[in-house]
Amino acid sequence: MRSPEDAAASEGPEALPPTVAPQLRALRRRAALTLEAAARSAGLSPAHLSRLETGQRQPSLPMLLALARIYGTTVSELLGETVGDRDAVLRGAETEPTRAGGWTYWQAGAAGRGMQALRVHVPYGSQGDVVRVHPGEEWLYVLRGQLRLRLGDTAHRLGPGDSAHFDSLTPHRLAAGTGTGVDLLFVHTLLQSPTATLCLGPTPGDPDE
Repeated sequence: MRSPEDAAASEGPEALPPTVAPQLRALRRRAALTLEAAARSAGLSPAHLSRLETGQRQPSLPMLLALARIYGTTVSELLGETVGDRDAVLRGAETEPTRAGGWTYWQAGAAGRGMQALRVHVPYGSQGDVVRVHPGEEWLYVLRGQLRLRLGDTAHRLGPGDSAHFDSLTPHRLAAGTGTGVDLLFVHTLLQSPTATLCLGPTPGDPDE
């Protein structure tokens, strides 16, 4: 039986660039974290993190977000992307989509800032059982489609024009509520600390809304 992190990482046929695996290892070492410590902070097994670092597994977007927080960096740096001189303006036509774990996202802000802004497409049925818990704040805005958002024990349905701003220590999960998926603007704070944690995995006995 596959672990939750294996199941999450296997969603979606898209492969990340081959530079991602060594970048994951290099940034972990830069943060002075052992494989075991980093895996524990991210809610992964050491074996699974090792497979991510050797390119045997593809990380999902939630995993990349978790590792970025733990290593005190951004998803862009994990992927080896650079933004020249931290330009204030980012042209939509110049951003390339990145796919991870079934999700597709585009950078909507420059790297190296105190928060990270993304435009995200979440397809139906992708990562709907992954629960996230970590320090910081998150803000999201629904552009298109229907979003199922669970915050703690409360379930919400958000449509275009609806937004949510919440403490990320509240257990939360996101899923598309319609077959066409949901498009979001998503902003989260970046914690420059190796002690930041995020828990991934299905919630036992938590039925689909």
